[in-house]
Amino acid sequence: MLPHEKTLVERLKDEPFALLGINSDGTAEELRPILLENQITWRQAVDGGTDGPLATRWNVRGWPTIYVLDAKSVIRYRDVRDRGLENAVMKLLEEAPAK
Repeated sequence: MLPHEKTLVERLKDEPFALLGINSDGTAEELRPILLENQITWRQAVDGGTDGPLATRWNVRGWPTIYVLDAKSVIRYRDVRDRGLENAVMKLLEEAPAK
């Protein structure tokens, strides 16, 4: 999954698209080497653990849980991966208002 996300982020860098990771791997200090080692360049919110406030509020019960939101912040897809994630993002980019 990670290689596909990296490709998607790079390919869509000039589009109205953002990938945000909500990370439950501990503190920001603990997360930093993981991000460097895996060359993860997109923004990360640190949730502290699997029972963190973001995971709790968004009802996350398994990792990774993927939400794809449209331009109006409406959840349109959940738990899509690889080609499914790319297809969902491309469909929403087609629907997005013109630049």
